[in-house]
Amino acid sequence: MSEPHDLNAISNDLFAVRREKLAILREAGEDPFRANWDQSHVAADCPALLPEGAEEGPEVSVAGRIVALRVMGKASFVKLLDRSGVVQCYLTRDALGERYDGHFKKLVDLGDFIGVRGRLFRTKTGEVTVRAAAYGLVSKALRPPPEKFHGLADPEQVYRQRYLDLVANHDSRRRLLTRSRIIESIRRFLWSRGFAEVETPALHGVAGGAAARPFVTHFNALDCDFSLRIALELHLKRCLVGGLDRVFEIGRVFRNEGLSRKHNPEFTMLELYQAYTDYRGMMELIRSLIQQVCREVLGSTTVARAEGGEIDLGGEWREVRYKDLILGRTGDPAWFSRTKEEKIEACRRLGLGEPRPDWEDFEVTNEVFAKLVEPTLIQPTFVTHIPRQLCPLAKLTPDDPDTIDVFELCINGQEIAPAYSEQNDPLEQRRMLEAQAGAETHRIDEDFLLALEHGMPPAGGLGVGVDRLGVLLTGAANIRDTILFPTLRPEVRE
Repeated sequence: MSEPHDLNAISNDLFAVRREKLAILREAGEDPFRANWDQSHVAADCPALLPEGAEEGPEVSVAGRIVALRVMGKASFVKLLDRSGVVQCYLTRDALGERYDGHFKKLVDLGDFIGVRGRLFRTKTGEVTVRAAAYGLVSKALRPPPEKFHGLADPEQVYRQRYLDLVANHDSRRRLLTRSRIIESIRRFLWSRGFAEVETPALHGVAGGAAARPFVTHFNALDCDFSLRIALELHLKRCLVGGLDRVFEIGRVFRNEGLSRKHNPEFTMLELYQAYTDYRGMMELIRSLIQQVCREVLGSTTVARAEGGEIDLGGEWREVRYKDLILGRTGDPAWFSRTKEEKIEACRRLGLGEPRPDWEDFEVTNEVFAKLVEPTLIQPTFVTHIPRQLCPLAKLTPDDPDTIDVFELCINGQEIAPAYSEQNDPLEQRRMLEAQAGAETHRIDEDFLLALEHGMPPAGGLGVGVDRLGVLLTGAANIRDTILFPTLRPEVRE
């Protein structure tokens, strides 16, 4: 039995071979890193330029990375990957002369970037191909691709070396390009409704707008600490105060919390605020927005689940009160009149384990919702009238002061978008923020309260986790699959 190969040694040897080829090129006066190519068409353009039945098409000039390379004696086929897909090219000694044998066959490798110019034709198998009249090497790949571009075997490597994953994995490219189109479609929808896109600070003196632990950094010039924003909300509401009555922002937010298949500490949030409406106006808006995005990007309002089955995002969506879901799941019509101790005992019977001793009554109930209710909400559901303690920035429900005018849109077993009738009473807002902060009143954004005292119109507000929406619409199994470069532990290199 032969000795197993040292993969690192093989990789290093190939690196050395490619370095030698680069040296030969430079000695001959050719530096591929100083070259360029006039790209007249991309791969996706080519089929339409060669109608069925036509033997030959127009001349095109394409460029991309070599992802397949079949070198033969007098002719070779290569496949080039560009932003639109893959195009096949046919290079021959007859067309290229000595450049075919002395340059292409000896110095070009899988993974290199080349440009090809020539007429389109169709092979015997029917594949649209560029017959090369000229070609150029425009960037040399000094390291070979992994596993002949059949994919990356290590999931960690997929996220750490996303650039290789994008080359090797068509599904990854599709998902991440679909995410880009989702954001483009969101913007078009909001612009069509008169929303202005704005930018607000990522560094906050006080982290507000959500209940989350911030990342803290020190600003040397001012000699004080700032937090990376945990939400976009409070600055966008200042825009309402200033008269910008329909605003949105798509921005990165940062929460110093856990990593999981549903959570990344750095993520993209869409937040929007519209004056002279409420949470019910936001229901219509988010339903219309998601349905339009689905039609534009996917061509359908039905999406497949990674776990199997489908989600129907068309038509009207279910609406149900938070309390009714809790009562239905616990089977206890007197749940909300029970003591905290009785609820904790019920949680044990429901298999939820031991609640934390410092939890308040509403947190025990919300554990039932988070663990036993939300995961069952697969089809789109507006969960309304949640407990007032869960959000201090919304208006109280007029006929039920224990709840607030809020909905949480749940799809595929997780929250996609919360929305509120925004609190614009500065005195009530202060009271609610102080109740949430407890002894840590220094965490209250006094500048925001000052802005409210100048007057904010009635408004509805909405937040959408763009990464989670991407998971939903692409059928991804993990939020990391819709984030180009997800958060990872830094790699230690020896």
